[in-house]
Amino acid sequence: MEKIAEFEKVSFEQFKEAWLNCFPDTEDVKAVYDSIKMPKRATSGSAGYDFYAPSDITFNKGMSNLIPTGIRAKINDGWVLCIFPRSGLGFKHRIQLDNTVGIIDSDYYNSSNEGHIMIKLSCDAHFDNYSVVVKAGDGFAQGIFMPFGVTVDDDSTAVRDGGFGSTTK
Repeated sequence: MEKIAEFEKVSFEQFKEAWLNCFPDTEDVKAVYDSIKMPKRATSGSAGYDFYAPSDITFNKGMSNLIPTGIRAKINDGWVLCIFPRSGLGFKHRIQLDNTVGIIDSDYYNSSNEGHIMIKLSCDAHFDNYSVVVKAGDGFAQGIFMPFGVTVDDDSTAVRDGGFGSTTK
């Protein structure tokens, strides 16, 4: 199998800024950062690389959580990393990605935010007052690398700098 990417941690400074923006009451961000697990496949036949919760995260019905993963991906040209929620979370608790599929392009790695992969999930449970907790270290999303092509008349030369929606800026 062709090896086309590598996961890395973003710097502590980048993670701290993003984490405190999303979870301002965290007392020990360094401990959260130090506990980050690198994405990996559960089995040799798995397509998806599991992303693990850096800390306990509560998903309440009707609410969204933006989760700084502390991870970035160095991806070869011609490939993309697609992010999906873990199947079990969607099936059991109706946890879903706010943008349906996250697209991590190869040039995102060089962004000013170090290519920090942020995953926004919502709980759309059928029950009132419903919540579910994903424990620190448990898988909550998965990433699948896919090849892509471009048209013969493609002439794109723009350079990205940023996260969500940055390709149109």
